[in-house]
Amino acid sequence: MSDSPLTPQQLAEACAEAMFSRDHASQGLGMRITRMAPGFAELTMTVRQDMVQGHGNCHGGFLFALADSAFAFACNSYDEATVASGCSIDYLGPGQLGDELTATAEERSRRGRTGIYDITLRNQHGDTVALFRGHSYKIRGSVRRLEDTAAGDNP
Repeated sequence: MSDSPLTPQQLAEACAEAMFSRDHASQGLGMRITRMAPGFAELTMTVRQDMVQGHGNCHGGFLFALADSAFAFACNSYDEATVASGCSIDYLGPGQLGDELTATAEERSRRGRTGIYDITLRNQHGDTVALFRGHSYKIRGSVRRLEDTAAGDNP
C-alpha cells in the first residue's frame, strides 16, 4: 500500500465507498452511484412497484430520497463529515413505474462550514422530474472513519 496522499478524485471515491457501505437506506431503495468527483455525485434508481402511489406515479418521498442521497454524497466528498441544514424540492413531472431516474448533484458554493448544492432528477429520456436544492453544514469528523465523527453535532 502506498503512503502517497490521495488525489481529490480518489478521496471523493473513497468517501463515497465508505458512506455507501453504511447507507442501508440508499441500498434498500436500489440506488447506485454512477459518478463521483469532489463536490459532485450522480446516483440512479429504478422506480419499483412499491414506490408507486395512488395516482400511479412514483411517490414524491422516493424522488426526494434519491435527490437527498446524491446531495449527501456530493457534500461529503472531501472527507469532512457534513449534514443537511435544509433542503427543498420542486416536482416538475412524474416518475413512472420502471423509470430509471438519475440524480445529478453539483456544488454551487462551499465556504467555511456551509455549502449549497443543486440536484437535478431526470428520467431515462432526459426529462427533468424534479429540482432539489440542499444546504449543507460541516460537523466534526471524517466521512471515511465514522468513529471519528460527532454525529450529533448539527446546527
